[in-house]
Amino acid sequence: MSQRTLRSTLVLCLGLISAAGFSLLVWNFSQVLQPQEAEFEPPRLQAANPVVNLLMDTIPIRRGDTLGDILARVEVDPDTRTSLISAIRKTFDIRKIRAGSHLVIGRSPLGIVELLEYAIDPDHKLSLARSEGEEGAYVANVVEIPGTIRPARVCGTLQSSLIESIEKAGERPELAYQVAEVFAWSLDFYTDPRRGDSYCLLVEKKEYGGVRPPTYQRILAATYDNAGTVYDAYLFPDEDGAPRYYSSNGESLQAAFLRSPLRFEARVTSHFSRRRFHPILKNYRPHLGNDYAAPVGTPVQAIAGGRVVFSGMLGGAGNLIRISHLNGYETQYMHLSRRLVRNGEKVVQGQRIGLVGSTGLATGPHLDFRIRKNGRFLDFEHLKLPLGPKIAEHQEAEFAVARDRFSGLMDANSPLATTVVANGVAPAVESAR
Repeated sequence: MSQRTLRSTLVLCLGLISAAGFSLLVWNFSQVLQPQEAEFEPPRLQAANPVVNLLMDTIPIRRGDTLGDILARVEVDPDTRTSLISAIRKTFDIRKIRAGSHLVIGRSPLGIVELLEYAIDPDHKLSLARSEGEEGAYVANVVEIPGTIRPARVCGTLQSSLIESIEKAGERPELAYQVAEVFAWSLDFYTDPRRGDSYCLLVEKKEYGGVRPPTYQRILAATYDNAGTVYDAYLFPDEDGAPRYYSSNGESLQAAFLRSPLRFEARVTSHFSRRRFHPILKNYRPHLGNDYAAPVGTPVQAIAGGRVVFSGMLGGAGNLIRISHLNGYETQYMHLSRRLVRNGEKVVQGQRIGLVGSTGLATGPHLDFRIRKNGRFLDFEHLKLPLGPKIAEHQEAEFAVARDRFSGLMDANSPLATTVVANGVAPAVESAR
């Protein structure tokens, strides 16, 4: 290479180096002029919309599972498990998670738990997400699942049972249980229903835009003709604002005790007696309660609110629960396969407290139910149950308006979103609401 060519090449290189240096200087200066936050943008910018990149797991809940067991099974680390459980406990009783349901967990690509969801019931879910304020902390809330509530009529005639008639109307059996709860203080649905009984009810249905089947909300009104005796019920708030059912003349339907410790599909196989032949001990002795035959696992409900004074095994009674109530009353539930309440626990009327079984001295699965007042056993089948207070005088006019409106909506000529009858579903009519 000639000296002239070498000299030209060096000049060109120096020029390029100077230009690059100047450009670098300008770039550095421009960075100084920028706001400082832009210089330290955190790497999590990529996860600004975390839902996009979450790895979702649906975890089935097995019998006997605790929340800790479930989280450990999907390899959530111990510290995160502690944080999740701590956050949930502030909002939801984790002992109430149900076998057969599932948890949904969403994790980032790095394995960090970002969210957790659990369906508590058809209308509510537990929703948990990472806290933005504190590192490693979570916030849990119980949120309502959105939907549209519409009234619907359901009417029919019994051929065998209320459940069968409800199913023939195209509805699910749980609606029959709700009807039984409405009339629980007036009718015993084990013994009272007769072939040819008729009923009609106005129930709220919650629709979810076709994503899932509708669910039942409140029964607003109902009538039941039991062999010519007509019972009716209308939902209305009492003086304290609590929802109660009243008859058309304003009498409360709610009594101090439910009419039965079971809801459906049971019969009294042994009645209250001062002298009954014991099928196992083969001698005559008092039977101070009522035996309800039912399959193992049938739910048993507290007939009144109170406090559990005993929950455990006791000789021939097997698994036994005793509940103390107001005014010196106590109820006893024997031969259970499983107890769902503990000593000292407070229970409310209608709460599921155990499951039918055959523990202790029992020839087969049944519930031996007993009630006593001030230590003296009573014949529950013939016990007159006092009713609650009537509609307050200053509420009578408002109650009459609500009652007449519900009666009108139950009328066959009333335009409702859905009309259901025992032989099928009538054509839908747009709701006027």
